[in-house]
Amino acid sequence: MKRSDKRILTTHVGSLPRPAALVDAYRTEPPGSARLAEILRASVRSVVSAQIEAGLDVVDDGEFGKPVQDAVDYGAWMKYVGARMEGFEIRHQQTGLFPGKDREEFRDFYLKHAVEIGEIRPVEVVCTGPIRYTGHADVQRDIENFRAALVGHDSHDAFVPMASPTSLESLQPNEYYRTQDEYAWALANAMKEEYEAVAKAGFIVQVDDPGIWVLWDFWYAGKRSFEEFRRFAETRIEMLNHALSNIPEEQIRYHVCWGSWHGPHSNDAPLAQFADLLLRIKAGAYCVEAANVRHETDWKVWRDHELPEGRILIPGVVSHSTNLLETADLIADRIVQYARVVGRENVMAGTDCGLGGRVHETIAWAKLKALVEGAALATRQLWG
Repeated sequence: MKRSDKRILTTHVGSLPRPAALVDAYRTEPPGSARLAEILRASVRSVVSAQIEAGLDVVDDGEFGKPVQDAVDYGAWMKYVGARMEGFEIRHQQTGLFPGKDREEFRDFYLKHAVEIGEIRPVEVVCTGPIRYTGHADVQRDIENFRAALVGHDSHDAFVPMASPTSLESLQPNEYYRTQDEYAWALANAMKEEYEAVAKAGFIVQVDDPGIWVLWDFWYAGKRSFEEFRRFAETRIEMLNHALSNIPEEQIRYHVCWGSWHGPHSNDAPLAQFADLLLRIKAGAYCVEAANVRHETDWKVWRDHELPEGRILIPGVVSHSTNLLETADLIADRIVQYARVVGRENVMAGTDCGLGGRVHETIAWAKLKALVEGAALATRQLWG
């Protein structure tokens, strides 16, 4: 994993805007069709080139191998797993609002804007049998497409985002396992195979995990204490570390967010109250929300929680949660703020969450361009 030894490096979190042809192919072509495979390969080549042309140092495949049915598909980052495991049933039905205190306090807002913020889901993935990972061919296809797109770009690090076990647990109901812990362990053991396949291919493994931390709002807030929530989080961290146990720490990035939907987020778990748990996760880098108004002051947390030797922070310095375009000056200020707390070599500039589907395509790429410009400005300020 590259570090900001001579300048501030840049990356993002994962999802990027999908081309219309790919979305249409996922909607109209059967899985495994030659036409879909061709469009997917071409789309991955294009998005990798676009990231490199934008000046990003650490890139991914845009998460294009995860099927979507619409340009805005908030569940694509984790819903793909249902087709890569035995034991799940996809039910075509509309589901109501997610649970949680945020939705209780702002129910009128959520009811009015449910569709546009992804609350109403046309399908639900349910565990109805013993879980077994079967997605080996799919993950190898994604690896091969990504590797081919990177030919000639050896100077760039490459990462692959994958869902955390707890994210799957929190959003895919269990109707089979006797206890929730049994269900969670089964998911961790299954995802272990996907993580290890990506690591074996030489890519950085990124674990996307709003799952643990959003459950404070979904399951605990107003009902049980934060200490009870911390005990729950400790068990899920143990499971995740087991799933990552065969992968070198420096080959792992951990993305923590709070669900990233376009809503008030009035009950996000305070980072200050779980940063110590975050640092127990086996990872060389932590991607954290830092640009939206709920988390823009979280840099202060790191004055009290020292990063372990060799680990880095990837704060979001542009946000998916607004169409407003950040200036290079603002981005540089955010980077410098973190660098002064944890050290410039321990900071890489990133995004709060995935940009694909959350802001318009033209805005997403403008934000990434601004990110690179802001990182260059921060470099001049930090290195002179």
